[in-house]
Amino acid sequence: MASAQQTAWLPDLLYTGGRFEPDLALVFDGSGHISEIKRADELADYALVHLKNRALLPGLVNAHSHAFQRVIRGRTEYRVSTHDSFWTWREMMYAAASQLTPEDVYDASRMAFLEMAEGGITAVGEFHYLHHSPDGTPYADANEMAIEVVRAALDTGLRIALLRVAYARSGFQIPPNPRQARFIEPDAETYLTRLDALRTHLAAQEATTRIQGTNDGEQLPAGAWAGVAPHSTRAVPLTDLRAINDYAARHGLPVHMHVSEQPAENTACVAEYSRPPVTLLADEGLLHERFTAVHAVHVTIAEARALAAARSIVCACPTTERNLGDGVVPADLFFDAGVRVSLGTDSHTQIDLMEDARELEYHLRLQKLERAVLAQSGNQAGEETGTDDSPLPALAARLFDCATRHGAASIGAPGGKLTANGAADFFTVDLNDPSIAGASADDLLPAMVFSLARTAIRDVFVGGEPIVADGRHPAREEIVRRFAALQRRLWV
Repeated sequence: MASAQQTAWLPDLLYTGGRFEPDLALVFDGSGHISEIKRADELADYALVHLKNRALLPGLVNAHSHAFQRVIRGRTEYRVSTHDSFWTWREMMYAAASQLTPEDVYDASRMAFLEMAEGGITAVGEFHYLHHSPDGTPYADANEMAIEVVRAALDTGLRIALLRVAYARSGFQIPPNPRQARFIEPDAETYLTRLDALRTHLAAQEATTRIQGTNDGEQLPAGAWAGVAPHSTRAVPLTDLRAINDYAARHGLPVHMHVSEQPAENTACVAEYSRPPVTLLADEGLLHERFTAVHAVHVTIAEARALAAARSIVCACPTTERNLGDGVVPADLFFDAGVRVSLGTDSHTQIDLMEDARELEYHLRLQKLERAVLAQSGNQAGEETGTDDSPLPALAARLFDCATRHGAASIGAPGGKLTANGAADFFTVDLNDPSIAGASADDLLPAMVFSLARTAIRDVFVGGEPIVADGRHPAREEIVRRFAALQRRLWV
């Protein structure tokens, strides 16, 4: 018999094992994870929550975020040179970054995390490099900015991997850029000392009480944890990359790095090391199963195979890559090679992980002048494509895995799928929302991946606790009010 504390959530449809199933419920035992999945006719002894006209799915995982960049949405959409690109956009972003106080970063981050929560995202990987005061002087606590970002995530209800960025220089044989003063730490020793301090701080927080994760019984953090993030081959010299990677290996931390986002980045890496970034990392033994290559737009077939051989992950950010004119992520190469692909909202031009999932496919359709490109590619490692004979859900399931399971693997998060002993992180959609109304169990996932409107997302739970109800976060009004005041101070 179930204990009085156990709750069973019974939706019309539950997504598990790569398909939607009726008459299944999640049973929650109060510890932050799912105790079991039971059939509807076995729930007599449970406190039953019937989620009528709802489908229930695992929470989305956003593997790459720069939360402070939420302040520049709509502020960079004009031409400033004869050839606008990522590099001209970057200078405008730096100008905004130079103005932000720790409290401003908290307010900007909460706004970004609010949008994530209301969009079904339950965990985020925050690629954090805004470390110091505007003139480059460290704060009394060198991790003050990172702590404010973590506080924003936890106050909003999200899990967060704070991927602390190492940023040692402006580039190979490039003079210092004053606008990067807030990012720069001179060497790996300084960076690792401060990372150690951050890890100690996070471990001391009540929010980091450990729960049972989904990785072969490994104990994973509940609220906030740290990872390492050498910014790029241009920003971190090879000696420091080795030292940082060695530290991450000793402590089992995720490693994220911007890789081959722009052709100029590859050119600079070849000038310094006679090899482009992925080839350099592979040759130096710096690719492994905890490594995520962020963007990876300009890579070769051989480099895709190197990432696959190392069991590394790619994090594509199609909305940002489209906005900045970076290029199209060669997801077909990665799928063919067996590389897991995760997704990130990056600069937050738009925060909608289902949009990023569909763009992963749609950008290739425009490039190749054909449809269902990723349906033809080889299976991604560990994907769940369902067990029925219909090809209809297969492409959608592969893209949904990018937004869930592969994102969780990338940032070292619990969640990403619904299973006994897994994290109770999930969201629901309204089956009567106009964007998906009329979909059957068999075609609901394609309808969601390719057509879901954010209005359909109704409830979001993290660790079994509700953070969004009926489409609204309880702190939405206050978060928006504070963010609007910040924008007026910055831009008016």
